[in-house]
Amino acid sequence: MNAPPALLNEFAAALSARGEGEAPAEPTSRWAREDARPPRNIRSDHGFTLIEIMVVVVIIGLLLTVVASNVTKRLQTAEHVKSQADIKGLETAVETYRLDNGLYPTTEQGLEALVRKPASEPIPQSWNGPYLKGQSGVPKDRWGNDYLYLQPGAHNPDSYDVWTRGQDGQDGGEGPNGDVGNWAPEPETQQTAAP
Repeated sequence: MNAPPALLNEFAAALSARGEGEAPAEPTSRWAREDARPPRNIRSDHGFTLIEIMVVVVIIGLLLTVVASNVTKRLQTAEHVKSQADIKGLETAVETYRLDNGLYPTTEQGLEALVRKPASEPIPQSWNGPYLKGQSGVPKDRWGNDYLYLQPGAHNPDSYDVWTRGQDGQDGGEGPNGDVGNWAPEPETQQTAAP
């Protein structure tokens, strides 16, 4: 076993001093000094305490909660925007149908008249479809439900209504469950506080 030369010199000096009745010389290498080791009451910097880890986990959890709520709101907004874009495409197809045939599809014929020539009255004489290009059928809404069609419309009595009932598939609702249609949204009633 090879020891460092400085340590061997110190060891040799200590042995010779012992034989002559002298006190051993003070060791100078860091291996021989007793103060080279840290005192036992000083905390080691080798890791984190449980409290520090818990604080970091709580902070990360709070950040994830904020991010998740913002992402959820954005997804809901994107679903409504996608539905509005689909409805605009269906409106274009219905208007093209009317230009070719002189009338809108009836409620009974529905949006299916845009992809297949209706067999029920009034049968269009100048049907030039399909009016939904690149589609094998009428598209579904963002939530997998059929788009609804009413002619004459309840919101548009001179033409037609096309809408989706939202995520819950029920009439009415708010937020992601709100209806999305081809009519102007109803103005929100503003309540003013009495002085």
